[in-house]
Amino acid sequence: MTVRTLVWIRRISQALFLAGFIFLCIETRIPQNMAIDYSQTFDAEADVQIAHPVDFFFQLDPLLRLAAAFSGYGWIKGIGWTLLVLALTLLMGRVFCGFVCPMGTLHHLAGTAFPAWKGKDAVSRNGKSVSQRFKYAILAAILLAAVFGLNMSGLLDPLSLLFRSLALAIFPGIGILIKELFDILAASDIKALNLISYAAEMVVSPLFGYGYPAYQTGWILGLILILLLAANRRWPRFWCRTLCPLGALLGVFSRFSVLKLVKDSARCTGCNRCLTACQGAASPKPDMVWNNAECLVCLNCMAQCPEDAIRFQFGFSPKLNTRPDVTRRTVLAGLIAGLCLPILGRLDGSIHVASDSRLIRPPGAVDEKEFLSRCLRCGLCMKVCPTNAINPALSEAGMGGFWTPVLIMNQGYCEFTCTLCSSVCPSGAIGLITGTEKREKPIRIGSASVDRGKCLPWSGNGPCIVCQELCPTSPKAIYLREETLQDHAGNPVHVQLPHVSLKHCVGCGICENKCPIRGRAAIRVMAAGESRTRRNQILLNG
Repeated sequence: MTVRTLVWIRRISQALFLAGFIFLCIETRIPQNMAIDYSQTFDAEADVQIAHPVDFFFQLDPLLRLAAAFSGYGWIKGIGWTLLVLALTLLMGRVFCGFVCPMGTLHHLAGTAFPAWKGKDAVSRNGKSVSQRFKYAILAAILLAAVFGLNMSGLLDPLSLLFRSLALAIFPGIGILIKELFDILAASDIKALNLISYAAEMVVSPLFGYGYPAYQTGWILGLILILLLAANRRWPRFWCRTLCPLGALLGVFSRFSVLKLVKDSARCTGCNRCLTACQGAASPKPDMVWNNAECLVCLNCMAQCPEDAIRFQFGFSPKLNTRPDVTRRTVLAGLIAGLCLPILGRLDGSIHVASDSRLIRPPGAVDEKEFLSRCLRCGLCMKVCPTNAINPALSEAGMGGFWTPVLIMNQGYCEFTCTLCSSVCPSGAIGLITGTEKREKPIRIGSASVDRGKCLPWSGNGPCIVCQELCPTSPKAIYLREETLQDHAGNPVHVQLPHVSLKHCVGCGICENKCPIRGRAAIRVMAAGESRTRRNQILLNG
């Protein structure tokens, strides 16, 4: 098989896996036959399931699984795929980075499409750099933090970072821009433009979401990805070389790989084309020591060499490959960071003292301490939520819970029998539950309370029974009592005053979301009363 053919196989593989990743990202959504009017079609007896394995790429990821195992809560779902990736690494080095990883593919494209380096500058920028050690410090920090119960692997894991950025920032942003354009067309007096707008929205909405989805810190998530891609213009494959902890882990395993780069110094003319083409700054030139831990197996060096002075071939040898270029100081810095993260993450008291009243986790979430050791911060539960209620945490969960899922009820609410978030969670941070279990047990995520100073009936500013009408529990958690109050002029007014039965409230938040008081609603959900932990319950029974 020729070198040209191998390079094309690599390109096709990259394209297919990137397309598959984007497809599964889009398909992480409510089934389309329910998307328009899900509130009327959810059935507690028939659990809604997504037909596609949307967590497939997370099953491939050895870093996420290893961090979960170190935190004491490893899981076995899809472990065969992870073992396959490790087996391929032991056989062929970082072939996952070069052929499979969608994050790596995007950076490959960004660096190839808009290079700012040519000639000698390209050789110097593709040379070995001490900055390549930084990813090993990140890896050490992540794994040690996991040992102490704080799983932060999802913050910098490439698959989690890419999914989170695409699902919560890039796709919603594109969707909003397109829909605003359609709104302009729909407002036109030209009928043809109106029809084009309506027809186009039927195509775009299933891809980018109905309405105008918004996510807390969404702009930060999008900006991070954009800046990382832009960095390739100055530093080739910047993410993969410098920051990627998964690449560092695979680099460690690649020391045992049997795929070798064989060099023929006699043929080398010193043209440096192999150095210019190298994606990983792995020193492929014959007069250099090949750094296999940095090699992405992109095959560019072999394809660019005009003298056939370098080639990849399998070779079994009792001598291990060159170890990753990591100093003791690098590892020590990572271990210190890994020790500090769980210590600082507990100082806000959200785990051991009193949690923030805004810290409302999705239904089925495990106890907070275990939750932080399992959650990958991948964004799957946020993307799949049909009401846009689940958002990445900012300060609600403290430093240790940054970007973990929380419910923001003024953006959405937890549909009474929906269990989509539990069905897509790849780590068990949100346990798998059924609609019947959620409804009949019931599973409580919080409790509602009325702000009498803002509530229209309680403040004497008008009648309103919206919260009671929409309350989905049976019997209703919000009930009305007819009483006589005085208006601002002292005249008697007969109103129905809403009250909350904590025994029946599950904290779904539809009352807060639909409250006609805009801004800070007159009825709000707090985390107290959640059934996932006894420490945060209001009632001991019922």
